[in-house]
Amino acid sequence: MDQGLKGALGLTGPEACLAYYRDWAANYDSGFAAEMEYMLPAHVAAAFMGTGAGGPVLDVGAGTGLLAEALRGMGFRGPIDAVDFSAEMLERAAEKRIYDHLIRADITRPLDLPRRHAGIVSSGTFTAGHVGPEAFPHLLAVALPGAQFALSINRRVWTDRGFDRALEDLSAARRIADLQLIEVEIYGAAAARIDADHAADRALIALFRAG
Repeated sequence: MDQGLKGALGLTGPEACLAYYRDWAANYDSGFAAEMEYMLPAHVAAAFMGTGAGGPVLDVGAGTGLLAEALRGMGFRGPIDAVDFSAEMLERAAEKRIYDHLIRADITRPLDLPRRHAGIVSSGTFTAGHVGPEAFPHLLAVALPGAQFALSINRRVWTDRGFDRALEDLSAARRIADLQLIEVEIYGAAAARIDADHAADRALIALFRAG
């Protein structure tokens, strides 16, 4: 399993991501998420729920649906849509019957989606080997004015990939408002026995509203 995480964080390019997640989808929940005590989806769900925001919600980089499962478990009853680059991960998410719509798309490019979402959430997508802040304008384009965002960003890439500057620039341009950052642990104690290199990783949950 540890090779799954290490390999994922070292991905370069969209084709590599597609191939990797095609092979990882079948045991993502029972392997990586369970063995590493992957807590990040629950942290993002709790942060979003704490804002009192409603739906429809767009789950960005939804994967197998762990974040949406956490939202449902915390009592969220509004519509949730999923967007992900991997068809195989979306197939696993579809089996859980927690999404209203499942959309296969690359969020680093403009999204052909209606501007209907009052909430945008994401867990684990903004990390090493994955998506950078270039996706933010595309997400804002499908968000309603005032939509609540709750996006996890891995601490390892916060400065190196320019997430700090991107959010500052969006705030200065009044494209986003009320930015708050919440630092959380990504994995539970069991992760130390499996992947000592990443067990202590932390993430920042960026909470903000669309301008």
